[in-house]
Amino acid sequence: MKLWILRHGQAQNQARSDAERELTTEGREQARSSALHLQGRSLQRILVSPYVRAQQTADEVQQVLAVDIPRLTVNWLTPDSPPAEALAQLEALGLDEVLLVSHQPLVGCLVGLLAHGSVQDAAPMGTASLAELEGDFLLAGSLRLQGIRHV
Repeated sequence: MKLWILRHGQAQNQARSDAERELTTEGREQARSSALHLQGRSLQRILVSPYVRAQQTADEVQQVLAVDIPRLTVNWLTPDSPPAEALAQLEALGLDEVLLVSHQPLVGCLVGLLAHGSVQDAAPMGTASLAELEGDFLLAGSLRLQGIRHV
């Protein structure tokens, strides 16, 4: 399995609610820059947080990739979602190559859980950082962190 984890691009500081914060112009550029690393990949699905900034990040990714990759909005990719729940939900989908578009602290915790077996080893993920993980089984500590690209 290959798992790509993308943190949303830079967002506005304020909105009526955290979920409604939109990407800035720079955030859109960051998302497009990260998407370039996904070109030519065999993504089966893009899983996205329902928050506006994550949805807008996924929009930018899909525009750059210019291919029709099925996209699914899921409630288990919000900032405070438990990493173990996200892992169980992802496992149930049975995909071979997938992109998650979400938020800190979840994205850093997921990388730490999958690569090191612990959310205590969370990875630093700036806006539009893209982590690449690979392995045979989607279990805590079972994926190899191939790298994290920061914009």
